[in-house]
Amino acid sequence: MALKIRRRKSSIHGNGVFAVAAIAKGERIIQYTGELRSHAEVDAGEAGDVESGHTFLFTLNDEWVIDGTRRGNVARWINHSCAPNCEALIVEHDGGDRRRDKVVIEALRDIAVGEELTYNYGIRLAERHTPRLKKIWACHCGAAGCSGTLLQPKR
Repeated sequence: MALKIRRRKSSIHGNGVFAVAAIAKGERIIQYTGELRSHAEVDAGEAGDVESGHTFLFTLNDEWVIDGTRRGNVARWINHSCAPNCEALIVEHDGGDRRRDKVVIEALRDIAVGEELTYNYGIRLAERHTPRLKKIWACHCGAAGCSGTLLQPKR
């Protein structure tokens, strides 16, 4: 996967990732990397703080989380959108070793040079989605159908 992307300031939130070359629909753009940590370890620390409204944690599977703050790459700067142009895919290891599963970011449609890459974070919290929590996890993507929050609806 040749890097066709660069980090720079985003109008959505802080830093973002932008295409510096055309990206085709279905193209795998980058792997989301970072330190592999257990759910228990993350839950015991401050990196998984629900009150922060900010995370570089990516749930890999039932056992592991990727912590992009530790040895992460530029993929950690890809912002959320309610109308994303990318998706995050979990690629399971053929041998069943859950530590070797990975996350790749793939284009949902053609992406033009200069366009910001986004995907739906799919954040699901066990806590009740109070107005206060929705404000902490506010979405600023600007999409026509923006839900106003990064939190996914409880079903």
